[in-house]
Amino acid sequence: MLLAAESSSENFADIDVPTWAWGVLLVSVFLLLALDLWRHRHAHAPTFREAGLESIFWVVCSLAFGVFMFVQFGGTAGGEYLGVYITEKSLSVDNVFVWALLFSTMKIPIQYQHRVLFWGIFGALTLRSIFILVGSELVQRFDWILVFFGLFLIFTGFRIIRHRDDEGEEASTAGLGLLRRFMPVTDELDGQKFFTVANGKRAATPLFAALVVVEFTDVIFAVDSVPASFGVANDPYIIIAANAYAIMGLRAMYFLLADARERFHYLSHALGGILLFVGIKLTVVPFGYHIPIAWSLSIIGVILVLAVVFSIWKANQIEAQRDAVDS
Repeated sequence: MLLAAESSSENFADIDVPTWAWGVLLVSVFLLLALDLWRHRHAHAPTFREAGLESIFWVVCSLAFGVFMFVQFGGTAGGEYLGVYITEKSLSVDNVFVWALLFSTMKIPIQYQHRVLFWGIFGALTLRSIFILVGSELVQRFDWILVFFGLFLIFTGFRIIRHRDDEGEEASTAGLGLLRRFMPVTDELDGQKFFTVANGKRAATPLFAALVVVEFTDVIFAVDSVPASFGVANDPYIIIAANAYAIMGLRAMYFLLADARERFHYLSHALGGILLFVGIKLTVVPFGYHIPIAWSLSIIGVILVLAVVFSIWKANQIEAQRDAVDS
């Protein structure tokens, strides 16, 4: 059966995470971030091929950690890690398009964007870990909060389906306004520097302003994505690990997909559909019904594949219409 009646405490993997396993996660994340920072120590504009190869590298690293989860904690925990990873990776695509809009609005050259995204994602890892730990504690104490998470995701899913082209502009304005309350912001860049001296006073450069906006938007996206993670798993180790590996690969994904928004017309509909599904799944858990992880992975996968297929079909239709007009 698609919905299996069970005790809510048995819905998800129940694992005992030793201290050394947390060490493996933290060390692997630190080493990968250090490698990425060294790899991009010089400002340059990544090519499409470079972004593609780096995206593959991050996916391989993520799957390798998934193998560790399967071996160490069993198939259920490994499946939940994979489910959270795919969910977060899918929802993060919207981040990519919003970043592209923000960088375009704030006129940040492409060769400096990686530096902003690196430190932005570093901050996002910290903030999301805190959100996840707090959320896990709330779920353990109050089962009914899953219903609240679920209803919120259902509402958010409908909102995302009605996707707006100007998404991100409000966040940009709010983020800049918040920064300017605390310090002056210059209009000119100073290389890769986040801070400079203007008129004898220390001031933030547009690069630091962009970093603040990226962090601001990630907090907004985390409000959607963190509850979605609890629809797939409830152990903080699984959720934090999957979120970390999904987020770390976002920089490469950004440089790969930032200009491809028009070719993925139905992607927002798919992301909204995923949130609707996860929201429904969360809402029924406290009532003793659980959608197995295999079904969850299959449904999310089908939604994404259909979105990509129909998006490519629509893009080809639009291109054919343009060719017909030109001819």
